[in-house]
Amino acid sequence: MPHARIAAVQMVSAPEVAPNLAAAARLVAQAAGNGADLVALPEYFCILGRHESDKVRVRERDGSGPIQDALAGMAQRHRLWLVGGTVPIECADPARARSACLVFDRDGRRVARYDKIHLFTFDAGDERYDEARSIEPGDTPVALDSPFGRLGLSICYDLRFPELYRSDPPVDVWFVPSAFTATTGAAHWETLLRARAIENLAYVVAPAQGGLHANGRRTHGHTLIAGPWGEVLAEQAEGEGVVIAEIDANRLAEVRKSLPVHSNRRLA
Repeated sequence: MPHARIAAVQMVSAPEVAPNLAAAARLVAQAAGNGADLVALPEYFCILGRHESDKVRVRERDGSGPIQDALAGMAQRHRLWLVGGTVPIECADPARARSACLVFDRDGRRVARYDKIHLFTFDAGDERYDEARSIEPGDTPVALDSPFGRLGLSICYDLRFPELYRSDPPVDVWFVPSAFTATTGAAHWETLLRARAIENLAYVVAPAQGGLHANGRRTHGHTLIAGPWGEVLAEQAEGEGVVIAEIDANRLAEVRKSLPVHSNRRLA
């Protein structure tokens, strides 16, 4: 597809699954009404709990459960591709879950699953996070072919590890569903996203959590879509919303021809 409309959804997710699924359905419908061909939801779209263990409590078997069914239904209902942020999926450890980004095609069929590889650890004294307490890491990068070009999947903290984004063959559109903290987001969010776009001459679609949550956590927001030259094509600072941008295969080919970083690369 030479041109497509991609939407990135920003949410301020609650500790309960049901209202989050309702909000996601409403925002995906809004994106579809604005002509989106592909929609991406943020990390933790289905639950941002009061406790780290809350996500484990609602984890689902791979391929079965109300969260996965809701995503498949949204994609099928609106006849669009859907990148389902993150869904807590069962793993062998009963105290943890996999944080899985699931992709559904326009028929509601799941076509990809990526499990978050890099788990967020942060200690600034009175602000601490350790995702490994409730999440089991994945170990396999995932990219897939689609009507919109080659899509690459990553999640939040993965953004700080550029080697994940050096894909062969190159990815055309990278997804980064996130829940960046207000502290780290203000310092690094936009810089990292634009860097990944520039380094790889790729579109970067970053749906985010953006606001004050019931657990007292404030997320950075600033959902954005960046172009392959590093330009910000669309952005929303805070609160619920949908940002939309056009992806253009001709523009992608043009910048990659003018600056052939993929063929000039020498280090693996």
